[in-house]
Formats: sequence, C-alpha cells, structure tokens
Amino acid sequence: MSFESDMNPQVRELAMQVRAFINTRVIPMEHTLRAEAHGIDPDVRVQLQDAARAAGVFAPTAPTEFGGLALNHVGQAVILEESGRSLLGPTAINCAAPDEGNILLLDKVTTPEQREKYLAPLARGEVRSSFSMTEPAPGAGADPDMLTTVATKNDSGWVINGTKWFITGAEGAAFSIVMARTDEGATMFLVDADNPGMNVERSLETLDSAFSGGHGEVRFTNCQVSDDAVLGEVGQGFKYAQVRLGPARLTHCMRWLGAARRAHETAVAYAVDRPMFDSKLSSLGMAQQMIADNEIDIAASRALIHRAAWVLDQGQAARKETSIAKTFVAEATYRIVDRSMQLCGAAGTSGDLPIAQIFRDIRPFRIYDGPSEVHRWSLARRAARQAENGVLPGDWA
Repeated sequence: MSFESDMNPQVRELAMQVRAFINTRVIPMEHTLRAEAHGIDPDVRVQLQDAARAAGVFAPTAPTEFGGLALNHVGQAVILEESGRSLLGPTAINCAAPDEGNILLLDKVTTPEQREKYLAPLARGEVRSSFSMTEPAPGAGADPDMLTTVATKNDSGWVINGTKWFITGAEGAAFSIVMARTDEGATMFLVDADNPGMNVERSLETLDSAFSGGHGEVRFTNCQVSDDAVLGEVGQGFKYAQVRLGPARLTHCMRWLGAARRAHETAVAYAVDRPMFDSKLSSLGMAQQMIADNEIDIAASRALIHRAAWVLDQGQAARKETSIAKTFVAEATYRIVDRSMQLCGAAGTSGDLPIAQIFRDIRPFRIYDGPSEVHRWSLARRAARQAENGVLPGDWA
C-alpha cells in the first residue's frame, strides 16, 4: 500500500478501515454517478457521510475539535489515496475539493467568530463551500495577477463586483471564499450563499462529473459584505492563497492516485482472466509492458507525494515539491488510466468497468490547480535563479 515500512500503525489501521469502507459502502453507490449529471446527488452525499461517521473514517484532515482526525500530511497521503479509489470516496469521508482545502485555510486564517460560523459546520460535513478565485478570460486563471474582481470600501464594509468561473461546488454551497482586488492588494472575503449580490448563474458542462455542486459561473453584483467578512488581513489574499494552494494541489494528487490505482487494479484483474491467443492477456509482452509501466508510475507518484507531504510536515512551504508532484502525478495518473483502458479494450470504454468514468474525471487534473505548463515554467525559473546564485539546480540538499 505504501512504500514506508515504518508507517504509523494507527494510520495503517485507518487505511484498512477506509479501504473496507470504500469497497463495501461507497463503490456499490457508484451507479448514482452519471456523466450528464455534473455533480454528486446531495442525498447520496448525506447517506455516505453518515455511513463514514459510523465507520469512524470521517474528516481525516479536519481539526479534532470539530470531530475530525487531524492527520498530518504524510498520514493524509495514505488515507486520501485510499479514499480516491472511488470517485465518491473523498466526498463520502469529507476530504474532497474544495472543502478540504477550505478547511485547511479556515483552520489557519480565521477569527474565533468566523471559525465557529464557517469552519465548524464545514468540518462536520453539515455544509459545503466553494473557493471563488478563477475568472473567465481575460481575468485570473493560471496567472492570478490578472484578477479583475474588485472590492471597494464603503461605510458598511465592502462592495464586491466581478465574475468568477469554473468555481467547483458553487451550486449548493453555503458560502464562498472570494478573492477580490482592493486598493491594498488582493483580499479574501467570506460571502454567504444568501447574499443577494452573489448569484450562481449557471453550471458549466464539463468533462468530469464527480464534484458536488459541479463547476459554476458566479457573478458578484454590488455584493455588500461587512468588515467581518474579510478573511485574514486586507491586502494579504495572495499570501493566504499559498497557505491553501500548495497542500490542496498535493491532496488532489493523493486522491487521483487512488483513482488511477483503481483503474490499474481493474485492468490487471481483467488481463489475468482474459483468454487470448492460446494464453492469457497478462502473458503477452505488450500487455506486460503496460502493466509494468503502470506499476512504475504508481510507485513514482507515491514517492513524490510522500516527499512533498513530509516537507510540508516540517513546516516548510514545499512550493517546489508540490509543483513537481502535481505536474508528474497529473500526467502519470492520466497515463495509468489510459493504459488501463487500452488493456481492457472495448470493456474499458464502457460502463461495465469503472475505467471510463475515471478517465473522464481525471483528464482535467492536468489543467486545474495550475496547468502542467505553468508548473514547469515556475520550476524552470526557480532552477535558473538557483544557478545564478551559485546553487546547483536539482541538488538533493
């Protein structure tokens, strides 16, 4: 399961509990996922989360004061990978995006009143949330400096105007963390769903379908919020975004590695059963190469995830490590699922196996949380700066 022979025994036991829960309670509900639905059925979400609480596997990343397990990043790497074996799994145990990343941010940057109003119900799974940063072109996307949404100070607090796009979980979220430009710089605001100035205008038709609430376009029109709605300090929005985005892109890697592993497990089981050319598919050289390459990509992905998780657990930003992991894992997991589909032939493209659904949902991972190209650009610039300062690029130290 993990390359670490000295894994915390409690984490190992929890991983086995999560695996059993996914196999027995979550996978049987996958028939409720439909490509045209663009989101998880809210009733299914409640049902699965109730079952996860009963099984003792709920909220692995949330603070213990709100019923969570408060695992460190290395522990999360093991548990979230297991949860990802079903596209419903992260939602079931309340570690899905964007809520998992928002829980992390709210745990680090809130007033006591905000903590009770927003973090507590989110950690307990009583509500969902969204993170409103991405904008339609020419606004902020891969380049956050292109932020066009504006918050203007007035006597009652702030007025927000702008449009956000591809906002995961927007439909049905109880609140959104909104990034807007102020005179002092980018600032985060907590905006309640019942605010008349915030409107989810539509849910986008997208390739994936396993995110609660889908991906929405959200318009802010003279959206009035009080000073109490400011998350953290005015002008520090980009700094707080780094608190969230590095760990959140890594937890994406953990979950999607679990999904890719499920596709690989399915393909290997198919290959060892499938008669072909007076033998079994698994004995043919080209099939063996695909199986072996999947094993290599799984092992390499896991190693990069655990390395970045360890660095985060040392209290470091791990920007380089999470960028490397995100770029490699996003592309490796796609390769794993693609090979798995090829191994299973026509069955792999059908609803008879889970591979086709995983394939649809995993492809966008190479784009969101920073496209591979942007992470490569950032890594290359960092290496060049190191060379200019006499530091060997890629040095193990």
